[in-house]
Amino acid sequence: MGEAEQVVVRIEPRMKNIEPEKWDACANPAQSHEDSGRAYNPFISHAFLCALEESGSATADTGWAPQHLLLEDVDGSVLGCMPCYLKSHSQGEYVFDYGWADAFERAGGRYYPKLQSSIPFTPVTGRRFLVPETPDMHERERYLLNGAATLLERYKASSLHVTFLTRDEWDRAGKTGLLRRMDRQFHWRNQDFETFDDFLASLTSRKRKLIRRERRDALGDGIAIRLLTGRDITEAHWDAFFDFYTDTGSRKWGHPYLTREFFSLAGESMAERTLLILCERAGRPIAGALNFIGGKTLYGRYWGCLEDHRFLHFEACYYQAIEYAIAHGLKTVEAGAQGPHKLARGYVPRETYSAHLIANPSLRDAVAEYLEQERDYVAMENEELSRHAPYRASGGEPVDDDA
Repeated sequence: MGEAEQVVVRIEPRMKNIEPEKWDACANPAQSHEDSGRAYNPFISHAFLCALEESGSATADTGWAPQHLLLEDVDGSVLGCMPCYLKSHSQGEYVFDYGWADAFERAGGRYYPKLQSSIPFTPVTGRRFLVPETPDMHERERYLLNGAATLLERYKASSLHVTFLTRDEWDRAGKTGLLRRMDRQFHWRNQDFETFDDFLASLTSRKRKLIRRERRDALGDGIAIRLLTGRDITEAHWDAFFDFYTDTGSRKWGHPYLTREFFSLAGESMAERTLLILCERAGRPIAGALNFIGGKTLYGRYWGCLEDHRFLHFEACYYQAIEYAIAHGLKTVEAGAQGPHKLARGYVPRETYSAHLIANPSLRDAVAEYLEQERDYVAMENEELSRHAPYRASGGEPVDDDA
């Protein structure tokens, strides 16, 4: 980007008004799908973000007012973009800042509104500064970040939070002065397994027995599992799944984040990227797990059930996902937030990242001190958890069989 070239950062309050081809050329350029670290990520696609808004799930009425940033040149070409929302609460983010908000407001400050660059209701790592791989890509990222900082001032927002960004983006954000936070998830990594039995063979004997028993017991009540994708997923399937989702969501969050229309819209626009694992008993759907298929990763997103069957959650969300990933050559399974219980089932700790720009100096200093201590703690805990992974040592000897 030459010095003489004029660019502008524009705010677009509705994803539908952005041409899908222009957004996706920055978010998921075709040439980057398999050959670089930028494998296709369904959650930063125009289709997914548009489905959230057009379904009424992520809108100003739900506390997620879209304020997407577009970096454009004088000809209107999109050089980069950044999903961004003006928020009136901290729900649906999975990087918890309730303590920060409470402390600031008890001190007389106003924490909301705040700006959030994330994928609503989706704790999945992915790029947030969506620019193509060009020689000036880092400069374009800085333009977008500066645009977000200007937006923060315009709305007199307390802070900007860029959550579940990539490690490279996190490092660069830190160099520009953003505060850096670290957390963890548990992911499964494909070690070039050809079958599920190959995966089991990589585990200690105790964990192999555990998984085999859980899989047997999960289907012990005459439960059958179907894997549906593409046009095989009908509106009747979405009706059934929404019942599962709302039942679980009501118990977890008080109310579900996503509307019924979201599943129809995403299922239509992202048919070949959608995998529904449906559990049936006596021909009646009783549970299900929704996944999205990336370039190298299977992303487990939502689970719900109408009947409680022991280990069925593990079978539908973890073991079926591993089997699918192996069969389709995917490198990773990400099964959502939380979950030390995933460790015994072959999912190992992986760091996740967020970056934070806080306007108030006193709050910023207090948060910075806290985050430095938190990062050290998370790093040490991840190292300790990794030592309890259920995999056999390279020489074939069991490691920590009592984990």
